[in-house]
Amino acid sequence: MADENASGATQTGDSPRGFMFALVAYLLWGFLPFFMKAVAHIPAPEVVAHRIIWSVPLAGLVLVWLGRTSEVKAALRSPRMIAMATLTAVLITVNWGIYVWAIGAGRAIETALGYYINPLFSIFLGAVLLKEKPSPAQMVAIGLAACAVAILAFDAGGLPWVSLGLCFSWGFYAFFRKTLPIGPNQGFFLEVLLLSVPALGYVVWLEVTGRGHFGDTGTADVLWLLSCGIVTAIPLMIYANGAKLLKLSTIGIMQYIAPTMIFIIAVFAFGEPFGTTKLVAFAFIWAALFLYSGSMLRMARAKRLAPAE
Repeated sequence: MADENASGATQTGDSPRGFMFALVAYLLWGFLPFFMKAVAHIPAPEVVAHRIIWSVPLAGLVLVWLGRTSEVKAALRSPRMIAMATLTAVLITVNWGIYVWAIGAGRAIETALGYYINPLFSIFLGAVLLKEKPSPAQMVAIGLAACAVAILAFDAGGLPWVSLGLCFSWGFYAFFRKTLPIGPNQGFFLEVLLLSVPALGYVVWLEVTGRGHFGDTGTADVLWLLSCGIVTAIPLMIYANGAKLLKLSTIGIMQYIAPTMIFIIAVFAFGEPFGTTKLVAFAFIWAALFLYSGSMLRMARAKRLAPAE
């Protein structure tokens, strides 16, 4: 999924163009489980490797078209930038790997839960690492999310590691990504460029040993794997440009579009079981998100009215 969470939201108001960009990106992410289900017969590491490899030319072409390649060249000359981008690249790879595997393994509901929890985890990270003080409503929301995880853990006899893995990897990715002093499009290209070396080596090894799917002739696998770059890079690029034209509060509400779609697809299209225990847990999550969203909207309104007072 997505990040660059709201880091690009630089305007004080919402732009209709920005809203459409973000909406398209979230809808594309929402429908992504169908694509991942279609490639579920291919091992997740191979799918992730192709997501990386085929994102490089697409992201590169966008930067050339925008005339923003100079920032990437400067970043490649900076050991500190490369180290920071390597860290974020590893985190996003972990996130992609868990997501791809979970969809193929019939655990899409858990992926939806992970992305529902993510904004609340980001508040928790801000409080712990940046000493930001969450509002009372946000603290209650975090508590409700923790209750939901506890309910699922008790029911399953263990922690919902898919949900927590997605939440932690994306949360830390977003946290460290904001410290990378480079634009979202350039940062994404730098990440996949760094990852492309091991990814390409892995794919070559798979093909040489006869375990890969890209060399299969007469099958649809080649087209599916080539499309990995499109479904990875295009939504991220669209989102990055939309986020710059939207308020933080607007993005905060819109980010629930994708996990809600994933949840609906998991239950009604994939037929994943959704019993009473999961219903109770999700009720806690939805209540938490209601409190979080209301708190965020109130803070945005107070900030907007502050200069007039």
